[in-house]
Amino acid sequence: MTSLDRWTAHTPMSDPGQQAEAIAALPDEVGHLAGIVQGLLVHSSWLGDYGLDASRLGPGARQTLPIAERLADIMQRDDRPLAQARPADRRSVGTCRDFALMLCAFLRSKGVPARVRCGFASYFSTEWEDHWICEYRDGGTGEWRLADAQIDAMLRSRKHIEFDAADMPRSAFLMAGEAWLTCRRGEAEPASFGHGGTTGLWFLKINVLRDHLVLNDRETSKWDRWREAPEASRQVPPDELAWLDDLAACPDQSLVAHKPDWLA
Repeated sequence: MTSLDRWTAHTPMSDPGQQAEAIAALPDEVGHLAGIVQGLLVHSSWLGDYGLDASRLGPGARQTLPIAERLADIMQRDDRPLAQARPADRRSVGTCRDFALMLCAFLRSKGVPARVRCGFASYFSTEWEDHWICEYRDGGTGEWRLADAQIDAMLRSRKHIEFDAADMPRSAFLMAGEAWLTCRRGEAEPASFGHGGTTGLWFLKINVLRDHLVLNDRETSKWDRWREAPEASRQVPPDELAWLDDLAACPDQSLVAHKPDWLA
């Protein structure tokens, strides 16, 4: 398997299962595929903006599902062809990682090298917000490009997003390792990076590890349970800094097994 072949091979999380044939019949263009994803999913944090009742959100809404399970849930809600956008109340509820994973699955199914990436977006607020996007290989130029399938007309209007969401500028999204190294060089404040009220070097570490894991075919991990970590453990030990610097610089290195220290 070549270095690019590994990014067209499905993982258990990206394998579309029974919907593989239906996906093969979809258009090839990345922006079109992202639009199809938007007609199948709705983000758990934006339900009210789509006229949905966020108070009825179940505890599993933040759980990233394997694409085969996600598509089965979508078809159970509305069994029309995938290319037909569902009303918001018939879409499956997920998070940014589900949008990224589904676009990644669609592209891989069409032989396009693609992978999910973890990092920070600049376009949701004045700070850098924890986010997941899809990175895909442009067959014409041979370059890796960024796509955010979550950016639909509503988000584009609310957040005044003007760039092409199927070919995002690198300045709009920092991979976790880039963000970590930017802070370590003193070029940005760690407090500018995080998720809601959880910011700083510790959260940067969480995303450095999650981006490393996803580049080793682990789209989910125990590090996703970071909300369970007690405040006392939310710090980066000094003896981990050099190791994290190396992991941030080379996130696609062979898998480093590192267990969250707050889990027994």
